[in-house]
Amino acid sequence: MGQGRMGGGGAGPGGECVCQACGYREPHQQGQPCNQKKCPKCGQIMTRG
Repeated sequence: MGQGRMGGGGAGPGGECVCQACGYREPHQQGQPCNQKKCPKCGQIMTRG
């Protein structure tokens, strides 16, 4: 994937959203940030993984 600002890794359009609480994963959808989604299994906020 590309590089983000300051040399960090850019997330890009692909990847997955991951629940840190239960481990549930789903494909990331472009234009919908993972941290604005709730896990359908446990209700926690998801992160980009």
